[in-house]
Amino acid sequence: MFEGLDLLDTAVLVADAELRILYVNPALESLLDMSGKGAVGQHLRDLFVDATGLEEKLARALAEERGFADEAMTLTRPGHDTLLLNGVVTPIDSGPCRLLMELRPMEKRLRVQREEQQLTQLVANRELIRNLAHEIKNPLGGLRGSAQLLERELDRPELREYTQVIIKEADRLQALMDRLLTPHRRPQSLSMNIHEVCERVRSLILAEFPAGLKIRRDYDTSIPEFQGDREQLIQAVLNITRNAAQALGGKGEIRLRTRIVRQVTLVKKRYRLALELQVTDNGPGIPAEIRDRIFFPLVSGREGGSGLGLTLAQTFVQHHHGVIECDSEPGKTTFTVLLPLVQRAREVAQPDEAQAAAPQAARGGKKEWQ
Repeated sequence: MFEGLDLLDTAVLVADAELRILYVNPALESLLDMSGKGAVGQHLRDLFVDATGLEEKLARALAEERGFADEAMTLTRPGHDTLLLNGVVTPIDSGPCRLLMELRPMEKRLRVQREEQQLTQLVANRELIRNLAHEIKNPLGGLRGSAQLLERELDRPELREYTQVIIKEADRLQALMDRLLTPHRRPQSLSMNIHEVCERVRSLILAEFPAGLKIRRDYDTSIPEFQGDREQLIQAVLNITRNAAQALGGKGEIRLRTRIVRQVTLVKKRYRLALELQVTDNGPGIPAEIRDRIFFPLVSGREGGSGLGLTLAQTFVQHHHGVIECDSEPGKTTFTVLLPLVQRAREVAQPDEAQAAAPQAARGGKKEWQ
């Protein structure tokens, strides 16, 4: 009877007319941290602390045969933290089954809202960047050319130092404008391995910060290859990791962690599998005053920073239909990159053959390397 509910990512509970539990699916077991077998047969009030209000609402729904939705439902399991949930209750009529309750963590809803805000902000950022870059590039060429002409007319070498300052600063600004315009290239989709990206970033960062910085690797080597732009993803992960190294002052620890996550919604689209890459450092954390704006262009918590690194990283990740999230507190800052893993047709049709052809490095389990 309940086979189809077992596969749902939404937590589902089915009860009888007396509000005794007849079924809970695996998603609800995970959400409430309990055993489904142990829950079946219990009364709903026995599962939660102070559930009188909920019990009254459910009894009214049964009596009136009318469901309801509660976007701020709070439930507390004995010995557990209180959960803030989005709940939907529906009366049903199927044998002894009389009530179906669906529960979703509010965090998922907030995450969807954050993704929508990121997309809106990204569009605004792109337009701002494009206009800003073009407005600055045009006078920069004239400024540099004029400084070169002026330098040829100067007889005193010490005065040429000033024209060189103008030329070098114009070149620096030109390079900055090129970086602002670079994200508009669409990704080149090729088969790639995320751990090749991580290893490349690791070698670059350790070369840049040779003393006092330790980068630990916690890889799930069973993650398959996927379609993506290797150079764009290297640049995205490099920008995130370099920010971490700079926040540490080149002395501390960074951890690169990869995992497979299942049943994920990214940019309003549902994926069965996704790649999760986390970059965690033990630095001082992101200043609270800029924590909500770190992906905006020209926002930096470091003196002398351009404020473009994370903006470019976000753009490159969103080119791959993924998202970046950040969680920061003193002593621990984690950037999480989520990318969808979409199977190619050949892999779906011939899974055994595809697995046999996969690189040896992409097999095995979770390994942690120093």
